[in-house]
Amino acid sequence: MPVPKPMERKQAAYSNLDERYAIQGEKYQGQQYSHIYFTRLHHMRNLLHALVPSLKPLLPVTTVLGLEEGKDCIVVGTLYKHMKLKPSILDEYAKERSAIPLVKPHNFMHPDDHLILEDESGRVTLAGAIPTAAFVTGVVVALHGKETSAGNFLVEDVLEAGLPPQTALSSAAEDKYVVFVSGLSVGSDTFNPLQFQLLIDHVTGHLGDENEQSIASNIVRVVVAGNSVHISPRFVNGQTVASKDQSRIAEPIKELDIMLTQLVASLPVDMMPGCHDPANFSLPQQPLHRCLFSGASTYNTFSSCSNPHQFELDSVQFLGTSGQNIDDLYKYSDAKDKLEFMERTLRWRHLAPTAPNSLGCYPYTDKDPFLVESCPHVYFVGNQDKYETRLLEGPEKQKVRLISIPRFSESGAAVMLNLRNLECSTLSFSTSFDA
Repeated sequence: MPVPKPMERKQAAYSNLDERYAIQGEKYQGQQYSHIYFTRLHHMRNLLHALVPSLKPLLPVTTVLGLEEGKDCIVVGTLYKHMKLKPSILDEYAKERSAIPLVKPHNFMHPDDHLILEDESGRVTLAGAIPTAAFVTGVVVALHGKETSAGNFLVEDVLEAGLPPQTALSSAAEDKYVVFVSGLSVGSDTFNPLQFQLLIDHVTGHLGDENEQSIASNIVRVVVAGNSVHISPRFVNGQTVASKDQSRIAEPIKELDIMLTQLVASLPVDMMPGCHDPANFSLPQQPLHRCLFSGASTYNTFSSCSNPHQFELDSVQFLGTSGQNIDDLYKYSDAKDKLEFMERTLRWRHLAPTAPNSLGCYPYTDKDPFLVESCPHVYFVGNQDKYETRLLEGPEKQKVRLISIPRFSESGAAVMLNLRNLECSTLSFSTSFDA
């Protein structure tokens, strides 16, 4: 019987572009969050001012303070969404807490919500043709309209920055795949070790027939998009942990390391932190410390990355998060699906517009690293309820593959992307057996 010829795994040129999210050189000196809003407004105003002559010629651009009643104009500023049901720390200490209406915990929208536009000169309440439900605090827009006798600004049209410019994709001749997985939740009740082992065996080529192994040999990278471990809340509530319980905290991380070591022995892996992982809470989350992965970190194929994570693979530009930015938009605005939230962040040219208002972020003084300056070819978000994907096309021939990655511990599904044509499919692993 002929011995099957060993397959060689394909390679892809990789560049990590996470430098903008590193906090190493930053020094916290009690600074406030106003700096990040000023930086955002300054950057976005320059972009929006450049768009006005082509979209709204002959209209004067003014500030909030320079508005004149009944006079058509353009005004650029940062939106603030006044929300009646938005949680407040002061509510916990209010005497009449029962007067606060009960709301569903997943969304804080109310029919009485309204938008306010702010710039350095002042603020004005908005009315007219601007959909309150679609916007959130922190988005910078240009508005066409006029001031009313009541002192409000009556919006006739909203100008967004739109998709940023994109580098052209070079044509690829062969299939190469990237696998995305998120929400492993090792250590939780929903985690199924056999399911994860099946994924590892498939990716490393230890599962399936020759055809499946041939496809597996074309997988050039695995991206783990956050929430890889689950540590019981009773161990992270600020109380001193008993010595007998200390080893139990490390158990999920050790188990994850053993499984990751199998992966990195075969191919490169990018490890992103999520909101439940042992990393800093506020964005940008810094890479998980390599000492947590004593086995996997001995391989040069293991990369501990930040969240958000930006990289390039064979000239394909990737940008993604572990899901916090989209989950926060879901709480404070409305859309038909998670992909629409993702699309909005690209059109607003900002990954996390609700930071720092309702999403924790570092108080930068001279930059806003979440500004999207170039359009990625692939934009992924981890830890979502279900798998969704769409190809977004822009007016300047931009093409972006949007991917919502489901939680693996609940769905048993990972996502596989072909670098050649940006087409997506799922890898699903079931361990249930019919009697």
